[in-house]
Amino acid sequence: MQSWLLLGGKMELMSLHCPPAARLPLRLARGSPPLLQRASFLSGRPLPSRVTFSGNRRCPNARGSKSLDFRPPAAGPAQAVTGPSLQTAGDTKELSISEGKLAFVAGAAGRVGSRTVRELLKLGFSIRAGVRNAQRAETLVQSVRQMKLDDAGLSASEIQPVERLEIVECNLENPQEIGPAIGGASIVICCIGASEKEVFDVTGPYRIDYKASENLIKAATVAKADHFILVTSLGTNKIGFPASLLNLFWGVLFWKRKAEEALIASGLPYTIVRPGGMERPTDAFKETHNIILADGDTYFGGLVSNLQVAELIAFMAKNRSLSFCKVVEVIAETTAPLKPMGELLAKIPSQRVYTSSLKEDKLDPIATSVSSSSSDDVKEELAQVGVLKTKPLSPYTA
Repeated sequence: MQSWLLLGGKMELMSLHCPPAARLPLRLARGSPPLLQRASFLSGRPLPSRVTFSGNRRCPNARGSKSLDFRPPAAGPAQAVTGPSLQTAGDTKELSISEGKLAFVAGAAGRVGSRTVRELLKLGFSIRAGVRNAQRAETLVQSVRQMKLDDAGLSASEIQPVERLEIVECNLENPQEIGPAIGGASIVICCIGASEKEVFDVTGPYRIDYKASENLIKAATVAKADHFILVTSLGTNKIGFPASLLNLFWGVLFWKRKAEEALIASGLPYTIVRPGGMERPTDAFKETHNIILADGDTYFGGLVSNLQVAELIAFMAKNRSLSFCKVVEVIAETTAPLKPMGELLAKIPSQRVYTSSLKEDKLDPIATSVSSSSSDDVKEELAQVGVLKTKPLSPYTA
């Protein structure tokens, strides 16, 4: 019989002598060392701290050993937990999802972020919604609970959208919190921006639009995310009106451009979305205005609704081959024809050649046909140009 004794502040493993009447026959495996076969166990004598076993196997009888389950029985019937779970950045719980279907959305409580979360849920994604304060996410949770099954493309027997939503508190200004918040997400979407209500915060655009975005980009690079979607603004790479007017707001467009440069330099597969003004249009704006997509540095101004931008981001997340390494400007006009997003997105040139081993969802038939038909044109352009010409990273460089 062995026991742990505390002697002089030092805990030692002691062998206690059993009386002859209580002594049980001891059977040792063949080939055991002489120390265990013949050594007399004296009361109060410490056992050797290190025992060398012969042979390559440290535990000769491990094959016949069995593990015991010491888990206590449940005190009562188990209660099902439904709805989104609240986690901090240090938690390690992961959503059970298929490959490439978990997305982390920063700024999920904002106007664009909340709509992006709902659109991604409709496409079958599981979401880690990053928010600075969990109380701000209550409106988002309630809106997800009210989503109709028909809108989400689900039946009553399938997993509900709210069960694929996970609220994660994360301060993007603290780099140590970002990695655990991203978790195992394969897609990272950044919808943050300096608050327009805090116009007297001189450091807001620098801290939020640039440094917080840069911290998220670095964390996504360490986490080896498959795709990064960054929402900035129209005119970030332009000089003149109205870019100069917007830059009066403590250089907001300048710092957004610096975030774009950090994303391009990171080496991550990316998509930069530059929407027009989103303050005035409502969600019903799409009923009278159709979106127009263009390459970077095309438009000086324009309007588009938050919902239209969210729908575009969700489409990009599902069809990453069509949005691979592109800078996309989006506005909406009444005179624009209604076209599928895949067709509009395929016409925008990529700054890199697309290579991916991930299995993406099936594209829309129109988007697939457009992508396959435009691949020959892209190859011809590459053959003529040789190498894609990169644009200056900043207007200040020019």
